Amino acid sequence: MSLKVPKAQNLQLFKDGYKHLQGLEDAVLRNIQAVAELSDLVRTSFGPNGRNKLVINHIGKLFVTSDAATIIREIEVVHPAAKLLVMASQAQEAEMGDATNSVMILAGEMLKKAEQLLIMGLHPSEIIKGYELASIKALAELETLSTSKLPSPPTKETLASALKPAIASKQYGVEDLLAGLVAEAALTVMPSNPKNFNVDNVRVVKIMGGSLSGSKVVRGMVFGREPEGIVKKVRGGKVAVFTCALDSAQTETKGTVLIRSADEMLNFTSGEEKHLEKIFQEIADSGVKVIIAGTTIGELAMHYLNRMGIAVLKVLSKFDLRRLCRVVNATPLARVGAPTPEEAGFVDVFESIEVGGDRVTVLRQLVEGDADFVPGAPGGERTRTATIVLRGATQNRLDDLERAVDDGVNVIKALLKDARLVPGAGATELELAKRVDTYGSGLKGLSQHGVRRWAQALEGNEVVSRLWAKHENAGGEAFGVDVELANVARMLQAETDGTLSAVEHEILDSLAAKQWAIKLATEAATSVLSVDSIIMSRPAGGPKVPQQAGNWDED
Repeated sequence: MSLKVPKAQNLQLFKDGYKHLQGLEDAVLRNIQAVAELSDLVRTSFGPNGRNKLVINHIGKLFVTSDAATIIREIEVVHPAAKLLVMASQAQEAEMGDATNSVMILAGEMLKKAEQLLIMGLHPSEIIKGYELASIKALAELETLSTSKLPSPPTKETLASALKPAIASKQYGVEDLLAGLVAEAALTVMPSNPKNFNVDNVRVVKIMGGSLSGSKVVRGMVFGREPEGIVKKVRGGKVAVFTCALDSAQTETKGTVLIRSADEMLNFTSGEEKHLEKIFQEIADSGVKVIIAGTTIGELAMHYLNRMGIAVLKVLSKFDLRRLCRVVNATPLARVGAPTPEEAGFVDVFESIEVGGDRVTVLRQLVEGDADFVPGAPGGERTRTATIVLRGATQNRLDDLERAVDDGVNVIKALLKDARLVPGAGATELELAKRVDTYGSGLKGLSQHGVRRWAQALEGNEVVSRLWAKHENAGGEAFGVDVELANVARMLQAETDGTLSAVEHEILDSLAAKQWAIKLATEAATSVLSVDSIIMSRPAGGPKVPQQAGNWDED
C-alpha cells in the first residue's frame, strides 16, 4: 500500500514581488493576445494605402508616419512576449532595412491561427513543428519564384524601377520622383565593386519650403548652415579638419594680474595674439584654404582667418565630420596647427548657395563631364558621398520623405548583394500560401494542421478568392492586388477584378527581403509559442513617490 504524502500549503518559491504565470490560459494565450494587439496596431499602416500613426514619444516629440520601424522604436513596449516581436522586426530593419511591417503582421497572424489550434487541444510543440516545416518549404519554393534579376552593372532606369515598390509603400504617388533621386544618388557613389556599396554614403538634407519637385541630388556634402567667416567660396583648395576648439587655450587655474601703466595694459594680450597669429599663419603657409571646425571658433581666431582669406565651416555632428573627412580625404586633427600633406584633404568646390531662401554650404568634387572639370587637376578624385536635398512644406512631411529615401537606399544595398526579384503586390505571398497548403495536405500526423495554418497566415485581403482563382491557372504566379484599379472602381462604384500581373506592371520585390521576413516572423512566432511560464521579478528601485492631489498648493 503506497503512502500519500500531503503537499505543503503556500510554498513560497520566489521573493515577495515576483509574478509567476503558467499554463495555457495565463501564459500562452495571454502572450498571443499581446502579440496580436501589437500586430494589429501596425497592420493598418501596411502597403501603399496604409494609414499614418501619430506617435508622441516619451520626450514629447511628434511623429506622423506609416513606417513600422519608426512606430515600434518610438512606442515603449513593455510586454515581454510583444518585445520578442519587436526584436524580430528590428533584426529585419538591421539586415534588410525594409519589410519590417511584414515581419510583425506575419508573426501576429501566425499566432492568431495557432490560438485556434491550441483551443482545439493541439499541443504547442506540434504547432511549432508544423510552422518550422512550413517555413522550410516556403523558403525552398521562394527560390523558384524569382522572375528577373537586377541587371549588372545597374543603370538609373533599372535601379529606379526596382526601388519604386519599396518607396510606394511609404510615399504612394511620388514614388517615381523619389526613386529617380535615390537611384541617381546611389549611382554617384557606386564603387567599382557594387557589393561594397555603403548606405552611409547617401545623405539627406531637409530644407523646409517649396515642394518635393524642387528636390535634387548634389555630389558631395551639403550642410544646412553658412560658412562662419567672410570667405564664402573657394575653388580647388586644401582642407584641414579640426576636432578641437579654434581658440587660445584656457588655463585651469585662475590668477590675478596687476597692471601698473597704460603700456602694460596695451601689451597685456599681445603675446597671446602673436602666438595665435603665428599658428594660423603656419596653417595658411601650408596652403590650407578651407578649415572645418568640430567645435567653437574664437573671435580672435575668426579675425585672423578672415584676414588670411581662409574659409571656415562649423560642423557640430561627429558623424558628419567623419563623412566629410571621407569626401575630402582628410584626417581629423585634435590639435591646432599646420596639417602635414598626408593629413590635409582637397576639395574642388566649396561654396555657399541659396536653396529656397535658406543658405547652405556645399563641398563637392568635380568629375569628368562637369562644366568646370579640369583634366589633370590635383585632387580630382571621385567623391564617395552624395546628398539628396529634400524640399517639403512641413518638418513631419520631410521626416517621412527621409524615411522613404532610407528604405530605398537599403533596398539598393540588398539588391546589389542578391539581385533576384520576385513578383510583388501580394503575388509571391499568395503563391507560397497555395504551395505550402498543398504540401500540408499531403503530410501525416498532427503537424499538418500547423503547416496549413501557416499557409493561411500568408493570406489576408478581400480579393483573395479572385487571386486564388488566378493562381490556379498556369502562369498565374505573378498575379497580385491592384490598389489603383480597386480605388478607381470604388470611386465609380463599379465592380472590378482587383487583380493585376505584378511582372507586367513591374511591381517587383527583393527575394532576400522576403526570405528574411519569413525566417524572422516564423522564429518570433515559435519563440512565443514555446513559452509556458512567465516569471517576472519586482522592478528595481525604491518605493514610488506618492502622487500629490491636483492643485494642492492653491488657496
